[in-house]
Amino acid sequence: MQLPIVTYPDKRLKQLSEPVERFDEALHTFLDDMYDTMIASNGIGLAAIQVAKPLQVLIINLPDEQGEQERSELLEIINPQIVLSDGTTFYQEGCLSVPGFYEDVERFETVTVSYRDRHGNEQVLEADGLLSVAVQHEMDHLAGKLFIEKLSYTRRKKFEKEYKRIQKEKKGS
Repeated sequence: MQLPIVTYPDKRLKQLSEPVERFDEALHTFLDDMYDTMIASNGIGLAAIQVAKPLQVLIINLPDEQGEQERSELLEIINPQIVLSDGTTFYQEGCLSVPGFYEDVERFETVTVSYRDRHGNEQVLEADGLLSVAVQHEMDHLAGKLFIEKLSYTRRKKFEKEYKRIQKEKKGS
């Protein structure tokens, strides 16, 4: 089932997400609904807070060389913690909660993340490239942060101006 995506400037996106304590059927259904929502929205990642649930849950499904997102490649990351990080990289990011905006953001080049899967089993993920960026982007959501908050003052002001202009256009049409 598709869930509605919370979009900027909705204050719910600022909420801190709570750790998951019950790895039950309700969580599994929620994860499945998050997947349906992400795929229907052409996303590669989604945090639970983006569908109005302040839980430390995120999913990522990067496309393969053919641009397909195989369900078997889906990462369901619960209660994540970065245990190692190294290097820096810039990557152009977008966000389902900030539709239509893409900006270069500085992130760690590689991260090692400990987390739990849908069954509560401990897992470790070593990520680099787009996967590393996606994990950090979604983890920011769990802390109530959006990628636009990582922009320089000038670029943030430019974003705010552009965003207001688009909102006015939407109301006018």
